[in-house]
Amino acid sequence: MLKQTTFIDGFREDCRIRGMTSESIRRYISCLRLFCEWLEDKGYGVKEVDKFILREFISYLRDRGVKLKTIENYFSALSSFYEFLVYEEVVDRNPVLQVRKRYLRRYKNGDDDVERRVLSVEEAAMLVNSILNIRDKAIVLLLLKTGVRRGELISMDVGDIDWEKYSIMIKPKAKRSNRLVFFDDETARILKEWLEIREEMRPKTNALFVNEKGGRLNRNGVYGAVTKWAAKVGLHNPESKNLEDHFSPHCCRHTFTTWLRKAGMRREFIQELRGDKRREAIDIYDHIDKEELRLAYIAHIPQLGVV
Repeated sequence: MLKQTTFIDGFREDCRIRGMTSESIRRYISCLRLFCEWLEDKGYGVKEVDKFILREFISYLRDRGVKLKTIENYFSALSSFYEFLVYEEVVDRNPVLQVRKRYLRRYKNGDDDVERRVLSVEEAAMLVNSILNIRDKAIVLLLLKTGVRRGELISMDVGDIDWEKYSIMIKPKAKRSNRLVFFDDETARILKEWLEIREEMRPKTNALFVNEKGGRLNRNGVYGAVTKWAAKVGLHNPESKNLEDHFSPHCCRHTFTTWLRKAGMRREFIQELRGDKRREAIDIYDHIDKEELRLAYIAHIPQLGVV
């Protein structure tokens, strides 16, 4: 086990050097520790792992009732770990790739995105206007109106907001290209209401969103801010096994994208607002004017009649 722990420590440092967030590293390491404990119980070593052992691990997770999406998260961590071991010349190849392709293909084909709940403008208006807590209302509204990821929202500081241009500069993230997102008048009004309350709390952090103790809000806090109110208006059913019956922070990103598509926004503008990595060579040379992007955003983002 000592040798396996050494591998994990090396992988953690590798992740840090590559610029991964501390939260992503924590999740990866948590998955790897469970995997290594399972290997030890079975009498296997890290360097012995092949497709048969990985298939056995999938069966082990499924027998424990682990959801498919969580299993994919485990294998995402494992794949990254074995890429590191290949780079360090500890193993010859990454055994995880073919296993993910064969047994976890559902997520690589994007079916997960199709099943996620997407709100209509009317449903979103009902949700936002049902939220009594100003902080939570600002969180949900910002997620819906910008399409940012949960981690991107958590890392926002008060100083990242440009009130003249109604924009926010996102912290550098591995998954994001464009770091500038915009918001509209009704979002600005709720954000200002929250900032007044936040100032009275006198938090010791620069974080835009803080918890009751004045510390930076974490992932679970954002999840609760969304699902608590979505459940109250019947948009989130935590008891259901169907993904489409759940409304999580990530569903806001899908909703944002769907709204802009239905409104007829150009594909490259949506891609830029979402901060997606450039996938086509020509995209690298497709420089989008920020003011044109801002005006397009204002023209296409729906109004929710926030009160």
